[in-house]
Amino acid sequence: MSDKFVGKWNLESSENFDEFMKEVGVSFLTRKAAGCVKPVLEFAVSNAGGHWRMTSTSTFTTWNCEFDLDKEFEQKTADGRTVKSIFTFENGKLIEKQTKIKADEKDSRYERYIDESGKLIIAMECGSVKAKRVYTKAT
Repeated sequence: MSDKFVGKWNLESSENFDEFMKEVGVSFLTRKAAGCVKPVLEFAVSNAGGHWRMTSTSTFTTWNCEFDLDKEFEQKTADGRTVKSIFTFENGKLIEKQTKIKADEKDSRYERYIDESGKLIIAMECGSVKAKRVYTKAT
């Protein structure tokens, strides 16, 4: 099932992404820059689906995240925060739970899945704020 994620994905649309970033604690300037770019997201999976690499590339930056499923690790997020993260794979969805390290930050949750039309959906939640980003597979 993880094979469906492998490859490059182009951002097609975003819903409520600025409000989500604001709730997570992303600065105004970083939010505005992130809202203007259309990143390419790439997934690579190895070790029988247990080890993943996720790379987001835009005109401003390249961000990498490597992880093993079901193992908590310290992660530097694309916006510069440091969180404790754990990725699990449940019912065809790659679930990421980010737990705050600093008291003034917030926990967040991401669900990545391929919908019935073959698009990559990233549904994110922080507090009461929900957002969604939709990606199409690059050819």
